[in-house]
Amino acid sequence: MKRLFDVTVALLLLILTSPIIIIVYLLVSLKLGTPVLFKQQRPGLHGVPFYLYKFRTMTDERDASGELLSDQLRLTPFGMWLRKTSLDELPQLFNVIRGDISLVGPRPLLMDYLRLYTEEQAKRHQVRPGITGWAQVNGRNAVSWEDRFLRDVWYVENQSFLLDLKILFMTIKKVVTSDGVSNGAHLTMPVFEGSARNQEGVGS
Repeated sequence: MKRLFDVTVALLLLILTSPIIIIVYLLVSLKLGTPVLFKQQRPGLHGVPFYLYKFRTMTDERDASGELLSDQLRLTPFGMWLRKTSLDELPQLFNVIRGDISLVGPRPLLMDYLRLYTEEQAKRHQVRPGITGWAQVNGRNAVSWEDRFLRDVWYVENQSFLLDLKILFMTIKKVVTSDGVSNGAHLTMPVFEGSARNQEGVGS
């Protein structure tokens, strides 16, 4: 039922938002250049990797040695607006149709984080990741990694169709208010380096 719901809603949203997708595609092309889409490998169900697609929000500016500048320097006001409105997430509807992700589930993070999770935190990969999730509607980027993972695991252990509907409606409110987009001095979330109680095992 969840998969059928995902595909049906994703197709409907793609049809309804197609004019917006075309406009955003053209704006990103004009303001940030190509490639318009940002592609990155992320862990999916059971940690199996897939490629996640988003609209690009950063420039490719580099320093004198050829290294990319920090996210804060590369994220333009236009890119920040895309993130606040979540318009950069629209290409992920194609990921939903492909079966890479669900509409609702723990957000797919970086492949490098897999080795840093505690056994409890790793439970977040027992379900398909999602475009939005329980952590996103309860703090988004404004909470610590530990609290975020607690919410992810809670969702895995309590998931239901009604809970998914609740999260989707709460997501609409969060998007409208741009609540929780930033994390203190960080524009998004800082890099996850492992939970304090798991530090001894990192790199061993």
